[in-house]
Amino acid sequence: MEAHDEILINKLMPQYPELKKLMDDHIEYEKRLDELNSLSYLTPKEDQERKVIQKAKLRGKDKIEFIIAPHRSQ
Repeated sequence: MEAHDEILINKLMPQYPELKKLMDDHIEYEKRLDELNSLSYLTPKEDQERKVIQKAKLRGKDKIEFIIAPHRSQ
C-alpha cells in the first residue's frame, strides 16, 4: 500500500471504523504470506493456505479501495 493511501486511511478511520479491521487484517495477511513465501518448500496444505490468504487479502484491499477512492481527490 502506498504511503499517501496509508495517510488517507488513517485520516478516514474515525468516519469508517471498518477501515481499522480491514487494515489490521491486511497486515496479518501480509505477515503470514511473508512467512509462507520464505519457506523453500510448501506442503500442499501450506500452498492452499497461501492461496486462500492471497484471495482474502485482495478482497480486503478491494474493500479498502472502495472506501477511500471517493476521498482521493479531496
